[in-house]
Amino acid sequence: MTKILIIGLGSIGRRHLRNLVALGEKDVVLVRSHRSSLPDADLEGFEVEGDLGDALSKHRPDGAIIANPTSLHVDAALKAAEAGCSILLEKPVGDSLEGAERLQAVVQRTGARVLMGFQFRFHPALKLARRKISSGELGRIMSAHVHYGEHLPSWHPWENYRQGYAARADLGGGVLLTQCHSLDYLPWLVGAVQDVWGFAAKLSDLEVDVEDTAEIGLRFAQGALGTVHLDFAQQPPSHSLQVTGTEGLLECDLLTGSGRIYRVDRSEWQSYPPPNGWERNSMFLAEMEHFLAVVHGAAEPSCTLDDGIAVMRLINAVGTSSRSGRVVSLGS
Repeated sequence: MTKILIIGLGSIGRRHLRNLVALGEKDVVLVRSHRSSLPDADLEGFEVEGDLGDALSKHRPDGAIIANPTSLHVDAALKAAEAGCSILLEKPVGDSLEGAERLQAVVQRTGARVLMGFQFRFHPALKLARRKISSGELGRIMSAHVHYGEHLPSWHPWENYRQGYAARADLGGGVLLTQCHSLDYLPWLVGAVQDVWGFAAKLSDLEVDVEDTAEIGLRFAQGALGTVHLDFAQQPPSHSLQVTGTEGLLECDLLTGSGRIYRVDRSEWQSYPPPNGWERNSMFLAEMEHFLAVVHGAAEPSCTLDDGIAVMRLINAVGTSSRSGRVVSLGS
């Protein structure tokens, strides 16, 4: 039987627990700090530990899910890697590139397999986009644009958003780290990024001590240009992708799961609705199924620690550009 350790029981840790149970996994151990609002009664039937080191040595888990605040990711992942666990590491890798590279060195030494928690790689519209772009159906890609705006207080209305990790610099918050999904899936779709410019600022009336708005420009190594808008204040929320090629246009609504493609040779749109029954948790459930396959040795991580570190380098570049007012080259 597979033993899985979940570190952190905020919203995402609870989601992973529910999905493990839904997939028939029963041997789950929980490590919690008691800082989340989850009542102990909701954890009845599961072993709960207060210290990660004790949990690793006592239970010797096969897999570890790192779901604590961003600033704590690397320390927890280092311990799990040293203990020989396969790891599902929630995005981003951590709150600094230095910490991420320290983890990379340990993972290379121990051989631990790390799956980054970029669940949008399991989104049906983005999987469609990857197929269409890879097949050449859109022709040569010229540009890609993402708009991702949400309202931070609406994420968990039962909690005080001011205390959540996303709102606090000391916990690794801010819109760049918290909503970095597009900095993973755009290179996955279009290719490596060569140059970055960006602006990031605290512009809303939210009571946070982090940047809540960012505008990012990208130049991809193959020549295409891209833009990304991120914010914590938009009402109602939206999350969309548009990719323009010489032979067509692709649009994805990442909230509804739908996509559509305009083919120049046909002069018409073709729509792609989401699979029957698809909803947001479907991405997380597919991600968990894949992680269990990684734990069992039946699959290699589809989104690796190296992918996560590439995102950290992009985030660093945006910060550098915002402070300096200059384009930042990522080199080769």
